[in-house]
Amino acid sequence: MSFIEALILGVIQGLTEFLPVSSSGHLELGTYFLGVQSEDNLLFSIILHGATACSTIVIFRNEILEIIKGIFKFEWNQSTQFAAMIVLSMIPVGIVGVFFEDQIESLFGGNILLVGTMLLVTAALLSITYFSKKNEGEVTFKSSFIIGLAQAIAIMPGISRSGATISMALMLGVDKQKAAKFSFLMVLPPILGAMLLKTKDFLEQPEFVSNISGMNLTVGFLAAFFSGLLACQWMISIVQKGKLIYFAAYCAVVGLLAVAGGLLW
Repeated sequence: MSFIEALILGVIQGLTEFLPVSSSGHLELGTYFLGVQSEDNLLFSIILHGATACSTIVIFRNEILEIIKGIFKFEWNQSTQFAAMIVLSMIPVGIVGVFFEDQIESLFGGNILLVGTMLLVTAALLSITYFSKKNEGEVTFKSSFIIGLAQAIAIMPGISRSGATISMALMLGVDKQKAAKFSFLMVLPPILGAMLLKTKDFLEQPEFVSNISGMNLTVGFLAAFFSGLLACQWMISIVQKGKLIYFAAYCAVVGLLAVAGGLLW
């Protein structure tokens, strides 16, 4: 992996982790067209996910601190309820990750036809939000679990996690700002969990250390972190303004191009 490839993939990860266009799908397309070797992906993936997790923590640092403070009051307050809803939302993706890990891994291997098809699914989900006009509700235990189901489906490369979870929240009538906040905070535990699992896999394959330089890892991390900061703030504004339909059009175009490429090449 070269310096430029690390920079490009870092920016792709940072932007697409938060924008509703599928980070996994774009990274699959990026690594496919850049010709990045699969053995480079494991450690680099850990670094990029760590960068976007840090971006989320920085943007929502005040909210996270409030939740932590509320939890340590050891009472059933708003913070502990919010934390409990995040835990509940993790159950579907946890089940999928534990029991279908091998099947999921098999989907990530440069299959741009699958990625293109799933991007079209993302486009359809985002298009539905255009018709969601009444959004004044709160995130409840029931809605948090349903949003969690959307997150589990978004494990597929090409289905946007933020797009699927925010779209589902809006379809359930959740307030736009609260939908964005819950969507971004609910992904922190799964990201950190995935990082731990990938770190374990990496430590079991130490021969991969030499395949990518420390400089390129640093470049990828910084690119993903700073582009993630911008994308997260931008996405919050986009959701509040109800502009997700533009990303539906983008996903549809990229999805069609990927499908065409997968059929022709």
